[in-house]
Amino acid sequence: MSKFSHLDAHGQPAMVDVSAKSVTVRTAKARAIVELPTEVWDQLEQSDWQTAKGGVFQTAILAGIMAAKKTGELIPLCHPLPLDHCNIDVQVQDNGVLWITCSTRVGAKTGVEMEALTGASVAALTVYDMCKAISPLIVIREIRLLEKTGGKKDFKWQP
Repeated sequence: MSKFSHLDAHGQPAMVDVSAKSVTVRTAKARAIVELPTEVWDQLEQSDWQTAKGGVFQTAILAGIMAAKKTGELIPLCHPLPLDHCNIDVQVQDNGVLWITCSTRVGAKTGVEMEALTGASVAALTVYDMCKAISPLIVIREIRLLEKTGGKKDFKWQP
């Protein structure tokens, strides 16, 4: 049976000791889904996805990358990682839905899935922040890890 990795033998919080692990290339991809109400969607399409605060996608991309780089400061017990690569992709789907995907890569002793999840989450929150004046009915859902490679176990989400 697996056990929680961030608890010591006494059940207290502990950072995982990765000192004995080898450095390998680690990748991860995570996605957040944002549902925009019709009034938000219509205004964004009419304005070419621009608001008084700036371009919605560009701002979300920058915020997501910045957040991924700061994951070790935001999530207790995460190792601080110098990301080799981070990309945020925003895809417009049908029916007022955005897919925000964050891809990360690093050469390290520990994985980058938390960085990918943080990047996708903060990019989605930024879309919310930029559009909430039109409607607070924006929904962020299904923030999930899609895949990871380079550690003990690779993972690929199968819908």
